[in-house]
Amino acid sequence: MSDGGPRPLPSASGLVSVARFLASTRAEGPGERTAVWVQGCTIRCAGCFNPHMWTFRGGEGLAPDDLAARILHTGTDGLTLLGGEPFDQAAALAEVATAVRRAGRSVMTFTGYTSEQLREAVAEGREDVAALLGETDLLVAGPFLRDRIDTVRPWVGSANQEFIALSDRFPHLLDDVRREHDRIEISVDASGQIAVNGWAELELLDELLSSLGRNPPARPPRGASPTA
Repeated sequence: MSDGGPRPLPSASGLVSVARFLASTRAEGPGERTAVWVQGCTIRCAGCFNPHMWTFRGGEGLAPDDLAARILHTGTDGLTLLGGEPFDQAAALAEVATAVRRAGRSVMTFTGYTSEQLREAVAEGREDVAALLGETDLLVAGPFLRDRIDTVRPWVGSANQEFIALSDRFPHLLDDVRREHDRIEISVDASGQIAVNGWAELELLDELLSSLGRNPPARPPRGASPTA
């Protein structure tokens, strides 16, 4: 790309490598959504919330049809794709997103690539990138910058990240960005394992977790995998 930035990685497999599947959440986009974090990222932002999702090793390999069926079974308003980096698995995720939208639900995609980098990838012939963009209703684009933490807008980590409406099929999606407050979800399973979802200041997270008798993670991760 002309700016010397990273390029989305062509998918090496027809499977989606899934790091985490969350059937229902209200902390990863407007309304009640199913969230899927993919395994693998070539961008690797400094201060990333999910560095354990950088490697392309691990993750559960799922066929797009199987993953789409699992998403639709949840009955939520739509799908949010996170990572990891969704555009490093663009071809398979485009198939998933197509099935979700055909069922009348919205697709929101987070990416560490800038919108310019994605446009350039499409101009260079990346049909997989074009396909996932074409099946995304609301895009959140841009790398996480730890010196530009955003505590005002919901769902994003830093102030440089853009909300871009890519379709008019679900016009409320972008409006909800202006109305929504950021939120955090904390769940505890029967074994006592804690999962933190969303964003909160360290002081708030410390207060919340202290009531559970647990130490907070080093940084409240956006969509982190469970922390004991």
